[in-house]
Amino acid sequence: MLDGLSDAGLLALIGLVGGVILGLAARLGRFCTLGAIEDFLYQGSDIRLRMWGLAIGVAGLGTFGLVALGALDPTQSIYHLAPWTPALGIIGGLMFGYGMSLAGNCGFGALARFGGGDLRSFVIVLVMGISAYVMLSGPLAHLRLLALSTTEVPIEARSYPQLLNRVTGVSGVLWGIMVSAMITGTALWSRDFLRTPRAVIWAILVGVAVITGWAGTQWVADTGFSASPVNSHTFTSPLGETLLFLMTSSGGGLTFGVGSVFGVLAGAFIGSLIKGHFRWEACEDPRELKRQVLGAVFMGFGAILAMGCTIGQGISAFSLLTLNAPIVFVSIFAGAALGLRQLITGFSFGRLQS
Repeated sequence: MLDGLSDAGLLALIGLVGGVILGLAARLGRFCTLGAIEDFLYQGSDIRLRMWGLAIGVAGLGTFGLVALGALDPTQSIYHLAPWTPALGIIGGLMFGYGMSLAGNCGFGALARFGGGDLRSFVIVLVMGISAYVMLSGPLAHLRLLALSTTEVPIEARSYPQLLNRVTGVSGVLWGIMVSAMITGTALWSRDFLRTPRAVIWAILVGVAVITGWAGTQWVADTGFSASPVNSHTFTSPLGETLLFLMTSSGGGLTFGVGSVFGVLAGAFIGSLIKGHFRWEACEDPRELKRQVLGAVFMGFGAILAMGCTIGQGISAFSLLTLNAPIVFVSIFAGAALGLRQLITGFSFGRLQS
């Protein structure tokens, strides 16, 4: 059956399968980055934050396992090919985290909520996808490229295992497995977390979804007839890719990202039906909609500058232990904490209402 599929079709199918897992994890496992940060800061619960950590650890173990088996070449991923710009990682991460708190969801979370019937999240998805392409290849692309060229740090290594290999002589793959195992162990080092097996299982499945992305896209790149990128799940530029595909498949065809977006929508829809939570919701407060649109713009711009979102940098890039991943991770957390603080203490968008 797969013999009749093009390389693009295979990539989209691989993205679809992983996306369905992620969508189900959001709806059935309550896997949510902003929710994890909010729980940790204001509810005194680190369960969902540990889910994020466990997903990173599992994804890392599987990813470096693929590297050890020769089934993945990390140097072909965008996180290794792109210039290292920690300044943009910080700025972009702060913008994304702040925008995420304003919008009430990241791009992945908005997709998952839209799959459950939330039309407010549909607006977030649209605005974020358009904003991402404005920064990626639209009117602001030249500014982004200028920022890249002026903030690039010249360094050959693109990951911490590569740096550790140069310092110690120990295999970078071994370092990657050891560090990923430490992250996994730290996430599991909690009785409360272990007493919530649903959270543990869904966090593991999120990590597995990221692994399937790396394995599948590398396989297509190695065996396909056309040049294909090696990547895993992220939800910023793929939102724009999906809009282009829906408007004109000749202008923007099937990609792994497009399949991933449709997969999350399908998984979230199925999960909401299983839970009995599917219902159409719309925004009744214009002030709330303005805040969400502004947040989506911040997220679109920020994620392109940081080269990833809570899933793209927070898990996919982190599974490779790239130099920027923890920098962006911390920046997103800080930006979200700032935004939540302002909202909870009565931050007003009065100027936007005029």
